Amino acid sequence: MIRKIFVFLSFLLAATVCFGQDYTLSLWDENIPNFKNTYESEIREFNKVLSVGNVQNPDITVFLPSAKMATGQAVVICPGGGYGRLAFDREGTDIAKWLNSHGIAGIVLKYRLPNSNNHIVPHKSPLLDAQRAIRLVRHHAVKWNIEADQIGIMGFSAGGHLASTAGTHFDSGNKEAEDPIDKLSCRPDFMILMYPVISMSQPFMHRGSQRNLLGEQPDSALTMYYSNDLQITGETPPTILFHASDDKAVPVENSLVFYRALVEKGVPAEMHIYPTGGHGFCMATGNYYLETWPDRCADWLKSQNK
Repeated sequence: MIRKIFVFLSFLLAATVCFGQDYTLSLWDENIPNFKNTYESEIREFNKVLSVGNVQNPDITVFLPSAKMATGQAVVICPGGGYGRLAFDREGTDIAKWLNSHGIAGIVLKYRLPNSNNHIVPHKSPLLDAQRAIRLVRHHAVKWNIEADQIGIMGFSAGGHLASTAGTHFDSGNKEAEDPIDKLSCRPDFMILMYPVISMSQPFMHRGSQRNLLGEQPDSALTMYYSNDLQITGETPPTILFHASDDKAVPVENSLVFYRALVEKGVPAEMHIYPTGGHGFCMATGNYYLETWPDRCADWLKSQNK
């Protein structure tokens, strides 16, 4: 009898870990690309917001809805922080839990930040991590009750820049790779961009994000490469953008130029510009009708799930 109870409890625990709870998975078990071991330590600070910096081992924290609620969609979430830190809860885990309430898997990406000494080429690491996260979710799609062609990416502020970079700089995978994950496409199926940094070359760019990603005096070719409004093609995924007109940190022009370029290339796009809200409004709880943006986003996500 005791053995039967133990087996039942073990099964129940396994089911709980798989659905309705979060767990963390490293992007790479070993041989992290563009990495050199400098024996630094990750920094985690909490002052109303959980801030993560100096990331050494990039990973994803997986939040899965119950199997009964699951829509088959998943969203890789890139928290913001100017490429200097990660606002890990307000623009990460809180968002994943909201997505779960709509039956959508939320995958919070803890990506490497260029200001650590552990990079071979600093600006390459965030994109490598975002691309790997998408491939990794696709690899686990069946196990996690996700449709492999319903995996999107979402980003806030500088995380929005990373998300839009992943949506404009992707590949179909390396069919000759030994790692089966690397054989998979890293193209997101849709993008959700929240008050995103977009340009690295225009006067309205966010100078702090540019400096942290590309250095004090970046090469002009790099500023063009990472100005994602200039990298849109007909293959860029459908996109929804949210921004406030009074954003003093990341001017609304970032979203405007991206939206305009999407439309010019025939990419399905939707944009919501709010008169007030400033920067970093996250879920905007209690902030008049700005707090309705999640409803607009949920409606749009349903329209993408065909």
